[in-house]
Amino acid sequence: MGPEQIMAVRHGESEANLAHRRAGTTPLVYERGDDEVTLTELGRTQAAALGRLLAALPAGEAPELVWCSPYLRALDTWRLARERWGAAPPVTVDGRLRDQEAGAFAHLNVAAIQERHPGEMARREREGAYAFRPPGGESLADVVVRLRGFLADLSLDRRADGRRVLIVAHDSVVLGLRHVIAAAPDAELAAVLEFAPVLNASVSLWRAGGGRLDLVRFNDVTHLTP
Repeated sequence: MGPEQIMAVRHGESEANLAHRRAGTTPLVYERGDDEVTLTELGRTQAAALGRLLAALPAGEAPELVWCSPYLRALDTWRLARERWGAAPPVTVDGRLRDQEAGAFAHLNVAAIQERHPGEMARREREGAYAFRPPGGESLADVVVRLRGFLADLSLDRRADGRRVLIVAHDSVVLGLRHVIAAAPDAELAAVLEFAPVLNASVSLWRAGGGRLDLVRFNDVTHLTP
């Protein structure tokens, strides 16, 4: 049967997000590993706002189960949201919800990639951002493959049958979920990039109806407005 509802949240602003934004078009090498990056002060504020949103939901709409990325920024977002919410639904950490792996591009912003790997950037332009796989990394198509497996397992998980599920993860995961839940052909994967960027602490929601999950809202950040 599968979940009655899926709510997908991108983590709050991370230290790497802030460093990349400040660097702008200046080449940047960010030394911390992708799984080690935690939240900025703004990111913690965003996570608390998510918790307030969850606390304000009617009982019949609040998540009952949580699946989370193993990366620290996602785990911290859930921890802070849970503390503000005041509820503690069961949590499962699943490696398939990790961010898209950058491989040789890890630690580098776009300007640094262009400086160090101009040939690879040219290949990215030829192949398209959804299909391009950096050396040792993943394409968005690769992320979709693991998310398809995750959702297939979730639909068979008796814990999730008819329940409301919260997923706390990353921008690439939320985009990939949109593609997989819509059952769109992989030939149309590039179209999902029209909905990028997925914003920090944004909420996307699907509800079951007619034997499928229908999109209710996507990339919603109204709960972050004071």
